[in-house]
Amino acid sequence: MTGTATTPTSPWYDPNAQVHLGVFYTGVGPQTIWSDPTAAEQMDISTFADLARLLERGLFDAFFLGEGLRVRENRGRVHALDVAGRPDAITVLSALAGATERIGLVATQNATYNQPADLARRLASLDLLSEGRAGWNVVTTDNAWTGENFRHGGWLEHDRRYDRAAQFVDAATELWASWAGAQTAAVQRDTDLVRFTSTATVPGSAQGRPVLFQAGDSAGGRDLAARHADVVFSANTDYAAALAYATDLRARLAGYGRSPDSVRILPGAMLVLGSTPAEARDKAEWVRREHMNPQRAIAFFEQYWGKDLSAYDPDGPLPDIDPVENELDPSRGTLAIDQRTGKLAQIDRWRAQAAEQGLSIRELALSIAGGHRTFVGTPSEIADTWTHFVRTRVVDGFNLVPYLVPTQLQEVVDTLIPELQERGAYRTGYTGTTLREHLDLPAVSRQAPIGRAAATV
Repeated sequence: MTGTATTPTSPWYDPNAQVHLGVFYTGVGPQTIWSDPTAAEQMDISTFADLARLLERGLFDAFFLGEGLRVRENRGRVHALDVAGRPDAITVLSALAGATERIGLVATQNATYNQPADLARRLASLDLLSEGRAGWNVVTTDNAWTGENFRHGGWLEHDRRYDRAAQFVDAATELWASWAGAQTAAVQRDTDLVRFTSTATVPGSAQGRPVLFQAGDSAGGRDLAARHADVVFSANTDYAAALAYATDLRARLAGYGRSPDSVRILPGAMLVLGSTPAEARDKAEWVRREHMNPQRAIAFFEQYWGKDLSAYDPDGPLPDIDPVENELDPSRGTLAIDQRTGKLAQIDRWRAQAAEQGLSIRELALSIAGGHRTFVGTPSEIADTWTHFVRTRVVDGFNLVPYLVPTQLQEVVDTLIPELQERGAYRTGYTGTTLREHLDLPAVSRQAPIGRAAATV
């Protein structure tokens, strides 16, 4: 995707809308090129602290930490080609609360493998200690592979995970609201009709409660977002797709009695900047090939063949041996529903594609591997594109997935942010202290500590 803006507009045009930005630091996966000699140590507390302070200097809304509840494996061994795991997000962000002053701190936390009372308390603690800067990125997991770590292998069918997540968030929000007067909150849990009563053990923060983020493009994910989310972490960065997504989401919001402006849409996006368009394109190609290096290309197809393919040349043709007949080994983590069966037919299609196009193993992997869409261009080009996206309100900003930490984000802060500010499309200073204020979200009722009057923020 280049930085050139398209011309369509939308029904929500706002000439004064500004770009909201977050950074999503993933928990597992190949997104960051950690093997580059300029890359910071992935799990050092100084890396997290320095990055959060850099983003605060750039006036970002939030710093997101991804979650990995089980390290990824390849054929029974830890997959050492990706970032493999991450310290607990709430623990890390609690440390960052004392190292920063304004930036929002968002923890990805799983609604499938946690319990409402415990997670609500930990998130409320982060929100209180950070003085209203906490957010919760609500995610779900339905794969048995992760569930084995919780003795819940195959615990939830795909369609049920959003039912549980909706009930989980209901329970958490009731708990957060239960501090004042120590009233009890009765919440229906899961589908077994068991009810429990509980009260919060932590006062409300300056923003009332943590800001709720939610990712998911399925019908269930969109409904969960329309019902509960303050911010949607979507996958739609193509303009037409973003417009269709915004139209659908805002229609669902109306169905829940919520205003179109009650949710911010922040697609996950990769970004490659260059001083010239040609430099940006060259750098983007380097990033693409680093994300699918020769070793990772072999490992990718080993998932499908179910065999050791290390003897094959990544720049040579596809393996000439037959794959095992079993369906995909789940040990690399969550797979899309449509990828969990039909492996042999898929391999036949790839063989035909490689033969027709003369593709090597690595070239085929590059052609089929997914991931976040990428904006490529000069800072001026990207600023024009993002301003158009935001002022036509198909998105409210972007959640950036960095490919190189910290140097890429230093480039964003030092070259792209000033271009956005020149267009009046980005703040020149924080105007509030809470994450909710940074995102310009509607206030929620604040439940004050016992002995103090309730307030709103």
